[in-house]
Amino acid sequence: MVVVLDFGSQYTLLIARRLRELGVWCEILPGTTPWEKIKARKPQAVILSGGPASVRDPNAPQPDPGLFSSGIPILGICYGMQLLARSFGGQVSRSVQREYGKAVLIRHEGPLFQGLEGEIQVWMSHSDVVTEPPRGWQVVAATDTCPIAAISSPDGCLHGLQFHPEVVHTPQGKSILENFLYLAGVRRDWTPRHALESLISEVRARAQGGRVLLGVSGGVDSTTLALLLARAGVDHLAVFVDHGLLRLGEREEVEGALRPLGVNLHVVETKQRFLSALRGVVDPEEKRRIIGREFIRVFEEVARKLGPFKYLAQGTLYPDVIESAGGHGAANIKSHHNVGGLPKELGFELLEPFRYLFKDEVRRLARLLGLPEGLRLRHPFPGPGLAVRILGEVTEERLEILRRADAVFIQALKERGLYEEVWQAFCVLLPVRSVGVAGDERVYGHVVALRAVTSVDGMTADWAPLPHGFLDEVARRITRQVPEVGRVVYDITSKPPATIEWE
Repeated sequence: MVVVLDFGSQYTLLIARRLRELGVWCEILPGTTPWEKIKARKPQAVILSGGPASVRDPNAPQPDPGLFSSGIPILGICYGMQLLARSFGGQVSRSVQREYGKAVLIRHEGPLFQGLEGEIQVWMSHSDVVTEPPRGWQVVAATDTCPIAAISSPDGCLHGLQFHPEVVHTPQGKSILENFLYLAGVRRDWTPRHALESLISEVRARAQGGRVLLGVSGGVDSTTLALLLARAGVDHLAVFVDHGLLRLGEREEVEGALRPLGVNLHVVETKQRFLSALRGVVDPEEKRRIIGREFIRVFEEVARKLGPFKYLAQGTLYPDVIESAGGHGAANIKSHHNVGGLPKELGFELLEPFRYLFKDEVRRLARLLGLPEGLRLRHPFPGPGLAVRILGEVTEERLEILRRADAVFIQALKERGLYEEVWQAFCVLLPVRSVGVAGDERVYGHVVALRAVTSVDGMTADWAPLPHGFLDEVARRITRQVPEVGRVVYDITSKPPATIEWE
């Protein structure tokens, strides 16, 4: 058991994720949690996350001082390292140059870096630096621009890293975390099956005495949740909302896949309702709020007809929560319809068992629950559907254009064996038109952007280097089969700085 104290970093759950990969169960608590509550969890070690605050700010979040006098092994990351340094008498100052991105450890030593040879690539993201370590502490790593990149206490119990070992951009970061766990004497015997058993017990205990209304989209998250509820013996109804913002043939695919699995599925036709609510709306945040509001209204109406229901279950994942500012002190990136779009007076108690999981972790649970591979490996699809893949106003005409173009792209990926090579792929309809030539005549066609990325968890992503010949083939197919489209472009921006979806 390891406790991660969250000070608002976008990467906090990546720390927990790496620990789970290393066979360690962990719990995330607010950074200011009293020591007695931390102690009650009986942790073998504590990790202090990064965060957007400055330790030099009098109002900056601080851990309970009892933590530092407890004798428990601690690893501080970025802001966490600065907290350690300042709490034990070191100096933290504003960095002359804010570091964000890749850096290289030109020097590293000590047990935290055991087994690591040569220069180590790391990921920096900070504006403050430790300029003087606490008395007696050892500086155990440095970069060209950051001479104090890691520190260790004299007794080897406390450690600080200025960089982020939890992100994929620190390729050997998992080994550094593994070394810390070894030094702290943490047992590594946790498995995904333990997580499944824990979730089943949690859902069963939480939903006692009340029916559950589940919003199911046909994607892996909500489908896995339906199977989880069934495995837990929870009385539930899965509601599929056909809001008119779906991909080509999606409703038929969802019904054909879920009913044979024994899911108690109820389909609601609401196309005109959603399109009317979205008429004239171009702001992406407003789209998400409207869609979230209408989803809840549909569920409320279903509840009145087929209820009563005490809980509303959703397949919300941690990246949704983080981007919607759901973490402790995290910054808002964009509101997800099932997080930022929910009204204050919901009318249901929310049940979100996957709220602290990543997409690939849900996929592992899906395999344990017996979900067919075709559904388990399906690309993520946003809850607001094509509304956030149409930049500008959503209309029936624009939806139809995007559906057909997207179907061409996905089909081509499957034909070439590339679909499972990328984490997510889709088309975006841009709010501009472009001049072209068709049949010796001037045309003014729509512009479609292709987006394909590789990722592990959706928190970071790289654009997929699809073969040029394949992209040429897709562009030709789209402009031929969807004549309203006159130009096709390919998005080569990674996350960060972009998000995966365009809105």
